[in-house]
Amino acid sequence: MTAPLTPPPPPHEQSSQNAWQPPAAGRVAPAPHDALWHGTYGQDGPGMKTEVRDAAVVTVAVALAGALLGVLWWWLAPHVPLVGDVVDKSWVVYLSDSEGEQAIGVDGTFTLLALGFGVMSALAVFLLRRRGGVPLVVALGVGGLLGSLLAWRVGVWLGPAQDVIAHAKEVGKGVVFSAPLKLGAKGALLAWSLAALVVHLGLMALFGPREPESYPEPGPQDSYGAPLG
Repeated sequence: MTAPLTPPPPPHEQSSQNAWQPPAAGRVAPAPHDALWHGTYGQDGPGMKTEVRDAAVVTVAVALAGALLGVLWWWLAPHVPLVGDVVDKSWVVYLSDSEGEQAIGVDGTFTLLALGFGVMSALAVFLLRRRGGVPLVVALGVGGLLGSLLAWRVGVWLGPAQDVIAHAKEVGKGVVFSAPLKLGAKGALLAWSLAALVVHLGLMALFGPREPESYPEPGPQDSYGAPLG
């Protein structure tokens, strides 16, 4: 004789932890982890067209600021004294102070002013945009170089006459006059761009927006979205 089989428990006595219950009417089942994505970090900046437009504006604004740099250079740079003389019925021009360092001071003044303009332009772009990007970095570099070239030409144009012989004849023999404004160290033309790039990158590293934290990839899931294992 065989023992009677024990009947299975009723369905209502099964553990609720193992039974899947469909969501009630009017409610939506919770989405899996990877579905909880609202697109907050989906956009990478304002768009390439906007960045290019902003970069063009920055380039023009920074370049035009070079006119102010040229005026300040002409105003603050030391004057190189020259003196004219007549030798064998020909005019010659000498340095009035052969041991003076005014020529070095002219280059140094331009370099220091360009560095200051680079810092100010980078700070202004950061405060107005609060973001980085390749177009803005290129705009600062190109705009700084164009601004330095404009400043150089404006300073030379505002300075003393370029024809020193004619100037010596005008003022007379033995009279000291100022030499034309000249930039001897052409590397100073890069000071603005380098300062702007370094300061802007530093500000972005310290105070710029941070990248969002990446979420871990979800594990294997069943057909209802519940994790397996």
